[in-house]
Amino acid sequence: MANHGNLYGPDFTFLGIPRCDLAEPSSYEGLDVVIVGAPIDSGTSHRSGAKFGPQAIRMGDYLPHDGERPHLALRIDALKELKIADAGDLMMPPGNLEESLAVLRAATETISRVGAIPVVLGGDHSIASADVAGIAAHRGKGKISMIHFDAHADTGDLQMGALVGHGTPMRRLIENGDVRGDRFLQLGLRGYWPDNATLNWMRDQRMRSYEMTELHHRGLEAVLDESFATLTQDCDGVFLSVDIDVVDPGMAPGTGTPEPGGMTSRELLEAVRRICLELPVVGIDIVEVAPPFDSADITAILANRVVLEALSAIAKRKSGQPYSPTQNLLDR
Repeated sequence: MANHGNLYGPDFTFLGIPRCDLAEPSSYEGLDVVIVGAPIDSGTSHRSGAKFGPQAIRMGDYLPHDGERPHLALRIDALKELKIADAGDLMMPPGNLEESLAVLRAATETISRVGAIPVVLGGDHSIASADVAGIAAHRGKGKISMIHFDAHADTGDLQMGALVGHGTPMRRLIENGDVRGDRFLQLGLRGYWPDNATLNWMRDQRMRSYEMTELHHRGLEAVLDESFATLTQDCDGVFLSVDIDVVDPGMAPGTGTPEPGGMTSRELLEAVRRICLELPVVGIDIVEVAPPFDSADITAILANRVVLEALSAIAKRKSGQPYSPTQNLLDR
């Protein structure tokens, strides 16, 4: 598989971390995490631009890109404590979505087989059908549960006549047996899609989808408590998929299909932190950041912080050090 630095624009790594090359196994041997870009937006149904997402996420920070980021609350520096490298962007031809997804599937399987966690910077959400499938090829079909933050279910059968697109990946994963429907949880759904036929299909797969109104009335903590019990039952690992449009477009305007009434950026970051602290996360993607529609880079900065929050929590979990969100910061 070919990775080529950053496909669009200047070549630099995520916040200055070391590089690796997926064509050179010695460069990623022994790593805990490999960051890889999937710069494709051929699967979008409305506004394109997510192919520039990996570049924007890598640079979405006002601090020096020096390979250091001590987390205030967790009191750990994931970029120092974890063995982590950036493999750059995969070669993903804009005109061939299926070929691009095959490249990504091979990349995440390769990363997973060496014992590292792939963190995939999208790209539109069609990439989930490939990055999860790659890990499942290593860990076993149906052995990975999935927690999916999104305004949209992405469970369509067809998208404008095509089987692949950013509206279909979750159906493809379940139909192919990569993830069990009853171990597939979605948080943040809202708006005016999908239709009843698709919702009935989701019900028949025993999926669990938390609409924003339910999150509001029950509270995010209660929903996460309930979710964790399901995600860890009969599965060896959890994949975390974050579509940035789960956040209200007032806080994340730079996305292709904005839907009002979403989560706050704080809610998303705290949820990601807790998931990666408490669950055996084996893969992550952050998708649908479309810089052409961003305002003052706030969407890219948020996506950058989603990655950092996840990495910091993974490092904290690996360290075995205790953490309490209600304990005084200086006493942790």
